[in-house]
Amino acid sequence: MSAYNTIVVGTDGSSTSFAAVERAAAVARDSDAKLVIVSAFTPATREEIVEAEDALKDEAYLVRGFTPAEEALRLAEDKAAAVGATNVTTQAVDGAPVDVLRMAVTDHDADLLVVGNRGLNTLSGRLLGSVPSDVARRAGVDVLIVHTT
Repeated sequence: MSAYNTIVVGTDGSSTSFAAVERAAAVARDSDAKLVIVSAFTPATREEIVEAEDALKDEAYLVRGFTPAEEALRLAEDKAAAVGATNVTTQAVDGAPVDVLRMAVTDHDADLLVVGNRGLNTLSGRLLGSVPSDVARRAGVDVLIVHTT
């Protein structure tokens, strides 16, 4: 099997998604590939922001705009660097995870997509679909589903 040139991995800031990031970083390191870490997010509604601001006071900036996704990306980038990935790009994108990941694969001309297996073996995942199963069917490139649980 030939080495990969560009690898896309998704993160939502969870420990399971960070396991997928670390595996993607190891593949990127071993292949001398570019690693693109993507976080899909949906902006909070005005009401949610006001409620969070009331609760968080001086730390309300943590829930405004891209901040939660950007924090997840910062942590993911640190984890990738710790594994040895050297060519890392991050990107926060508004949208549904499957759509955002597919768009990142296309935009970066990636040849591997890495996701965690969270939701794959749940009842709702089997009935409604999950991010890992949906991207495996629709990515158009090799998909590595990392056992994270």
